[in-house]
Amino acid sequence: MGRWEADSNMRAHWSHRAAALAAGVIASVVLVLVALGCGGAPGGATGEGPGHRAQYLALTPAQELSLGRQAYEEVLGKYRSRIVRDGKEAEAVKDVGQRIVKAAEIKPLQKEINLHFDERYMEWQFTLIDDRQVNAFCLPGGKVVVFTGLFRIVGDRKDELAAVLAHEIGHALAHHASERINRGEGKGLGGLAFERSQESEADHIGLFLMTFAGFNPEAAIRLWEDMAKRGGGSPPEIFSDHPSDARRVAQMREWVPQAEAALKAYKEGRIAQ
Repeated sequence: MGRWEADSNMRAHWSHRAAALAAGVIASVVLVLVALGCGGAPGGATGEGPGHRAQYLALTPAQELSLGRQAYEEVLGKYRSRIVRDGKEAEAVKDVGQRIVKAAEIKPLQKEINLHFDERYMEWQFTLIDDRQVNAFCLPGGKVVVFTGLFRIVGDRKDELAAVLAHEIGHALAHHASERINRGEGKGLGGLAFERSQESEADHIGLFLMTFAGFNPEAAIRLWEDMAKRGGGSPPEIFSDHPSDARRVAQMREWVPQAEAALKAYKEGRIAQ
């Protein structure tokens, strides 16, 4: 894979996350991809993904973790002096994030939403950075970064913070970055349709994760409806490639009762172990 091709792939699969990572971060990640030799899917289809479609991945779980570690170190290198280690917002990020991860580890839930990941290659870490950009992302391998600007949107409402973090964590658990690298697509019609399918999957995964973590999934609907009301102009970075349209909200309204019913069944022991 040439450097230009790798860079095109990165622009395609990082999308709004690229806004949060400096040019130096992207360059380093590209070098990692080249070193890993991610020109194609080593194992072909990995089976049916969370969206009930075959997934073709460019990276093994170990390679995903290596990629995530490299990108995370670059983020820390850029923002190290602005890491927020204490305070209400930092604690909220860690608390909400850890609760979502704990929910993701529930085996019956994994089966319920057809989620496949190897916990040995997930190094969960939650970092808050003091920056005005409204953004958050989860790198392959479980490194989660949140910018304080996001709290301009979610305030002190942990349910809405959970909606954002669960969605971003859903992308990592579904191996979406690896899948996009394998496809090597840009923002053409095919790439856009594929990206939207991944966003829908992350919405679905996120709703179930936040519900099983004890948060109110209705908060995800409120968050997107609030984004729609804000309208007029470009949405915040974190929402740039998945606008809060009526179809998205309608999908969430359909999935919320399903997630709540699944949680009820789990608590009553009616979801197969």
